[in-house]
Formats: sequence, structure tokens, C-alpha cells
Amino acid sequence: MTGGEEVLADADATAAFGARLAAILRAGDVVTLTGGLGAGKTSLARGVLAALGLAGEAPSPTFAIVQPYDPPEVRVPVLHIDLYRLDDPAEIAELGLEEARLDAALLVEWPERAGAGHWPDALAIAIATTDDGARRLTWAAPAAWDGRWPR
Repeated sequence: MTGGEEVLADADATAAFGARLAAILRAGDVVTLTGGLGAGKTSLARGVLAALGLAGEAPSPTFAIVQPYDPPEVRVPVLHIDLYRLDDPAEIAELGLEEARLDAALLVEWPERAGAGHWPDALAIAIATTDDGARRLTWAAPAAWDGRWPR
């Protein structure tokens, strides 16, 4: 497991970070995004989706829970997932994410709602805002990401 940290000064830096991630994203990958409300999880996911070719702004999946994106809309099939509204980790099975993961990458906001250690092979990104409005990202990359992350 490797880890690191990066400070993103603004929205453009967040989009650039998302583009770096999009360049290596492939079906079967899971990226978890943790952080408080307004920390920038959805903004980072939108940066990934834009770099994968999505035209226009991706909606937040808070109410849909799972928002799918498929070619030709994006280069790689992606499920943008927001687990904030899950009440019980057992509900995760009803979403069919493990089966969907065979053909798509998962961008998961609020992964802690799935239960501790649900995706042990995920690139785990934590986002926090700083006093000056920047975002501090910390990440942990398991062996599944060796040679791909960090970039």
C-alpha cells in the first residue's frame, strides 16, 4: 500500500487531478471518495467524467444513488455512486455493484456507508477543505494500483 497527499488550489486543479485519474481508469477499478459535505467529492468525480469525454456537467447521484455513464458518452463505462442515503450496509448488495464492476469503473462517494473495508482494492481518496478554500487530498493505493498510481 502506498499513500500520498496533494493540495488542489481551485476548481481547475481539481479538474486536472480528475483528468490524471481518468487517464488510467479502467473497468473493474474502484475509486472511493471520502470527505464531509461540500469537500469536493462530486467535483472530483465530475473532473474524471469530463476527462473521459462527458459533455456537460454530470448531475450529483445523491438522489439516484447510482448514475451510469457508458460509451460513447465516456471512454470507459463508469458508475458514479453516492451512498450517503444508505441506511444499512446490507443495502449495498441490492445495488448490484459487484456485478456491474465487471464492466465498469466505480466512483464511490461516502464509501463508509458500505461498511468498513468493503472495497479493499480501491484507490481511496480523502478530501478536506483547508482554511484558505483549497482542497487537501490524501490517498492510499493498494497493490491493485501498483504501477498506475500515483502518476
